[in-house]
Amino acid sequence: MTLVRTPSVAGLFYPADAGSLAAEVQAHLRAAAPRDVAAHGDLRGLVVPHAGYVYSGPVAGVAYHVLAPIASSVEQVLLLGPPHRVPVRGLQVTAAQRWSTPVGELTVDAAGRRALVAAAASRGRPDLVGVGDTAHAGEHSLEVQVPFLLATVPEAAVLPVLVGDGDPAVLADLITGWWGDGRLIVVSTDLSHYEPHAAAVRHDERTSRAIVAADASAIGDRDACGARALRVLLTLAERHRATVVELDRRTSADTAGTPDRVVGYGAFAVVP
Repeated sequence: MTLVRTPSVAGLFYPADAGSLAAEVQAHLRAAAPRDVAAHGDLRGLVVPHAGYVYSGPVAGVAYHVLAPIASSVEQVLLLGPPHRVPVRGLQVTAAQRWSTPVGELTVDAAGRRALVAAAASRGRPDLVGVGDTAHAGEHSLEVQVPFLLATVPEAAVLPVLVGDGDPAVLADLITGWWGDGRLIVVSTDLSHYEPHAAAVRHDERTSRAIVAADASAIGDRDACGARALRVLLTLAERHRATVVELDRRTSADTAGTPDRVVGYGAFAVVP
């Protein structure tokens, strides 16, 4: 029996109608100004926001737009994000075989799931990788990325993983196999939360400098809601002496919200 994870925020964070959703994703991708990261090397990672598309969709479009030149070469995607509702220890991997959306189904990377569980066991820390969908069931941080992934790398096998408590260096050890040709690590995170626009811009500027410097230790929990996942990616980037490029940065006041209480969004690419 195939276990399929059904959408939990369709009609809330993005359109529930297939035609409307496909059109909105394509509109965000088309509106993105071309950003050439090829000069730095092959893409190893992306940092993408995860709010409702009306707010963060334009920034997400910029991030996914850079996949176009390499889309055919991306075979596996490790999708990392924060749990907002159910606490997680270490890494929580979906048990589902497929994730459905209004625009189609995403194939979950079963081989990658086995490899991640084995990596934890081989290091004597099987407790750091759990397999189950309690935390995934109502979580939006990964779900909102799936329509963009289906639009840009539809043939890739994707492993959705929630990142909770844990030493980022140890968690980075577990996912180090996803650093390489044909593989991509996508971190889903927003930046500052509920500050006035001017304050949020200053806050996000400091956070952006830390991200571009691949300085995981400078990313605090209040700097990004997906700080734990972000620290894991930056730890890998620093180990490999990779380059992190800011692609776009805005707040909800720049897209669809008011300036009194905003959320920050950033798009970043990690290249070797």
